[in-house]
Amino acid sequence: MAGGGKGLNATGEFFRRRDEWRRHPMVGNQLRHATPGLGIAIVAFGIYLVGEAAYNKLYPSSGDHHH
Repeated sequence: MAGGGKGLNATGEFFRRRDEWRRHPMVGNQLRHATPGLGIAIVAFGIYLVGEAAYNKLYPSSGDHHH
């Protein structure tokens, strides 16, 4: 019985060591650290798109002008 318990602990230790890479800091936050301003840029671009759509609704261009 004691030998089986020891084998279980060794197996648990084996899997714990194999999963240590998941807790490494570079795994979880790699994309966030690689692109620090991407979130702010996406929000700013979204605000720009909403503002442009609102402006085009308020001041529609006439169909007479061709570029």
